[in-house]
Amino acid sequence: MAKRMKILDCTLRDGGYYTQWDFDKTLVDTYIQSMNQLPIDYLEVGYRSLEKKGYYGEFFYLPKYLMERLRHECQKKLVVILDEKDILADQVHDLLVPCIGLIDMVRLAIDPQNLVRAIDVAKVVKAMGFEVGFNVMYMSNWKSNPAFLEALPQINGVADYFYMVDSYGGVFPHDVKEIYQLVRSKIDVPIGFHGHNNIELALINTLTAIECGAEIVDATITGMGRGAGNLKTELLLTLLNATQGVEFDFNALTKVVDGFTQLQEAYGWGTNLPYMVSGINSLPQKDVMDWVGKRYYSFNSIIRALQNQHKGIEDNQKLPYFEATTSSPAILIVGGGPSVVKQAEAITKFIEKHPALTIIHASSKNAMVFAALQNRQLFCLVGNEGHRMEEVFHGQIPATAQCILPPFPRKMGTYIPQKLLSAAFELKANTFAEQFVDSHTAIALQTALELKASQVFVVGYDGYQGASIDQKSQELLAENEYLFEAFKKVYSGTLSSLTATVYPLQSESIFAKVEE
Repeated sequence: MAKRMKILDCTLRDGGYYTQWDFDKTLVDTYIQSMNQLPIDYLEVGYRSLEKKGYYGEFFYLPKYLMERLRHECQKKLVVILDEKDILADQVHDLLVPCIGLIDMVRLAIDPQNLVRAIDVAKVVKAMGFEVGFNVMYMSNWKSNPAFLEALPQINGVADYFYMVDSYGGVFPHDVKEIYQLVRSKIDVPIGFHGHNNIELALINTLTAIECGAEIVDATITGMGRGAGNLKTELLLTLLNATQGVEFDFNALTKVVDGFTQLQEAYGWGTNLPYMVSGINSLPQKDVMDWVGKRYYSFNSIIRALQNQHKGIEDNQKLPYFEATTSSPAILIVGGGPSVVKQAEAITKFIEKHPALTIIHASSKNAMVFAALQNRQLFCLVGNEGHRMEEVFHGQIPATAQCILPPFPRKMGTYIPQKLLSAAFELKANTFAEQFVDSHTAIALQTALELKASQVFVVGYDGYQGASIDQKSQELLAENEYLFEAFKKVYSGTLSSLTATVYPLQSESIFAKVEE
């Protein structure tokens, strides 16, 4: 480590996986000002992308006005990245023309299967005057890909940096050494390293790469990055200060770390047990990142799903189909909102007046409110919901309870309480929605369709309000809104909420129904 390698901070690019590439301007200003005072050589500020379906923020597209502002404020070299799989060589020129004079390096995120195709893209980038970086993913699989290894020499003279990317976050220092030596035997391009932190080896793997001769390494503030995140910039700089005497302004570092620490409290990046399992088994982080964000998936369910992926087997046992032997004239779907407990007396009196009404618990959180009622009660089970049932009922689950699960095969390892194994059923299919078909609300609404109810009432779907709601709540709000709208397109009966709600539902008052 006698020679200090270059450092590329990619917080705004890699961190965008959590914020949809939207960042508060004040935080970005703090970031740029701090980076100007720190021994960082490159800042990768986002993607440069063709238009895609769905919402992506400004640091995903990097419009010219934003690049101009960053260039004006930033004293470091600026970098953008292209996702090679989404762009053709003949599209590159027009996409990058606005970057000329503003951006110093263009990196390509490359699947090793597409290396030869990526070289054609890189030649266009190089001809436009940019430095070129190859970020080649899945380094843990390279040794088993002879075609990729044979093609490596073709990047000589094209790439300015060739990055070994530990996409799964599961390599060990000896892997870094072996793969570095293998790559070095094929190319004369400066080698870099981008490590993920699934099993908390990002630091030692980066140091190992540096000892091998890596000339550039990546890091992010607070480790912010896709899935389990990356090597922390502040950790790397602190180590360089202690071991190599690299001097910098710790106040500047503290200021930017404080800003992103507040963001981390909202989004919660960093490793956990599911990310560790995915890293060790070289499994994609995309699924894990999505599953961890779902409230109803327990870590145990996620880990079971990951282990089954690794073994190449289907998850979960096959269950009998849920079949409605008789229709139910009215259904009450119970959500997990606080209004259920708050209005428990009125809701209970309403149900007592309708003994034929079927209760479907989209969440068992409020189930004790209905424990003494004789109505048929169905429980939607996804992920960890069976454990919640046991906790809610203190292990004394009513003998008349039945549970409904999503259609087979289910990705997640859903837990079914022992007492309900003989009363557990699965839906044949979801017939009204294309997305979120394994969510609590989707199961509840599909069950209502199966029961052919002419009236569907909901309680406890309060929703989330205010600008300060967290990311998970925002996602759940959008998910439920989509499901209710999709359900209304196929349902011919009446759908209404008897408690206050922010969802797109017809509203009635439970208090008016009590005296009916």
